[in-house]
Amino acid sequence: MKIVYMGTPDFAAYALKKLYEAGQEIVCVVTQPDKPKGRSGKLVCSPVKEFALEKNLPVYQPEKIKAADSVAYLKNIEADLYVVAAFGQILSQEVLDIPRFGCVNIHASLLPKYRGAAPIQQALLDGNKETGVTLMQMNAGMDTGDILMQESLEITDEDTAGTLFDKLMELGGDMIVKAVPKLEKGELTPVPQDNDKATKVGKFTKEMGLIDWTRDAAYIDRLIRTMDPWPSAYTHMGDKTLKIWKARPVDKTSDAKAGEVFEVSKNTFMVATGKGSLEVHEVQLEGKKRMPAGDFMRGSHLEAGQLFN
Repeated sequence: MKIVYMGTPDFAAYALKKLYEAGQEIVCVVTQPDKPKGRSGKLVCSPVKEFALEKNLPVYQPEKIKAADSVAYLKNIEADLYVVAAFGQILSQEVLDIPRFGCVNIHASLLPKYRGAAPIQQALLDGNKETGVTLMQMNAGMDTGDILMQESLEITDEDTAGTLFDKLMELGGDMIVKAVPKLEKGELTPVPQDNDKATKVGKFTKEMGLIDWTRDAAYIDRLIRTMDPWPSAYTHMGDKTLKIWKARPVDKTSDAKAGEVFEVSKNTFMVATGKGSLEVHEVQLEGKKRMPAGDFMRGSHLEAGQLFN
C-alpha cells in the first residue's frame, strides 16, 4: 500500500513511525510549514518532519493544502491511501478524492462524541470514564466521516491530558497498523455516525485555565489535570499567578470562603471550593520552579486565611 501521510505533532509522528516500521510504503509526508520558536525566532520543524527526515522520506509543507498548486502536487504522487492525524489543515473534497482508498483520519475520541480540535482535554474535563480512538473515512465535514474502526480505553482519576495523550497516541498507532491491510482487503465496513449524538469541541486557551473556586472540588481537580501540561490551571495569590499542578478533591467542609486556604499541614494545604475542598500537592509560583506544596509553603509562609482569586 502506497501511503501519503499527513500530520504535524507528536501524536501524528508516532502513527507514522508505526506504519513505517510495519513496512508500509510512505511515498510522501505532508506536514505544516516550519514555525518560529522562542525569542530567537528560529524556525523549528514538526515532530512528523523530524521523523521523515531521519528516514529520508519525501516531505511536502504546503501553506494551504487546498491551494491549486498543492492539489496538483498531490495528484502527481502515486498513492493508494492518505492517512491523516492532527495535520492542522482541512482537506478539500478535491484532495479527499485523489487516493483510490480515500483518506483515513486518526481521531482521539469515540466519535461522534468530541468532533473538533481538543477531544482529549474535553473528555477529561467532562468527567468521562472512558475515551478512545476512531479511525474514520474522511469526508468534507469536520470529523463527520464513516467509522472504520474504534477502540476505547479507561480514563483514571490520575490521568492528565498529557498521560491520556500518550495512551491515545499509542492506541492510534497500533490501530492504523492493523487497519491498513484490512482496508486493502476490503475487510473494513464503514459505519455512518449518528449525528444526533454528535458533540463538538474547540481549541483550549490559556484563559480557560483560570480556576473558579466556586465550582466543586471534583471539577477543579479535573480542570487541573486537563490543563496539564498546557496551558496549566492557575489562580492569583495577591499580584502573582500561582499554577496548581497536582491536587485531589476531598469531602471536607469548612466555613471558609471559596478560594480560601483553611488548613495548612507539613506537605499540603486545603482550599475551600463551592462544594468540598481541594488538597493541593504541587504548585508553581510566578517566576519560580514547579515544586511540592510543602516546599512552597516554607518559602512563601502560606497561612490559613490566604484567599486565592
